[in-house]
Formats: sequence, structure tokens, C-alpha cells
Amino acid sequence: MSVIYVLLAISIVVAITFFIAFIIAVKRGQYDDSYTPSVRMLFEDELIKDKSNKSILTKK
Repeated sequence: MSVIYVLLAISIVVAITFFIAFIIAVKRGQYDDSYTPSVRMLFEDELIKDKSNKSILTKK
């Protein structure tokens, strides 16, 4: 029975460690998207065309 308590304590410590590592990575900008803004200008015309076609179809 004491093995369950030891494993539970170890799993909680590991979970807290991963959570702290995740928070630190988010604060340092690890998950910031730097690729999409540079490519967004290439796809803006297609998005505008799609929106205008949808509005034309709904007006008929």
C-alpha cells in the first residue's frame, strides 16, 4: 500500500514540473507564431475574393 503513496507523490511532482516548464515556455514566447504574419500578405487576396463571392451568392 505504501508503494501507491510513493507513486502518487512522484507523479504529482512530475506533473507539477511539466506544468512549470510549460508556463515558463509560454512566458518566454516559445509558442509565438512568427511564420504566419510573414505569409499572411500572400493569402489576403484569396480571402477577400472568397468573402466577396459568398456575399454575391447570398444576395441573389
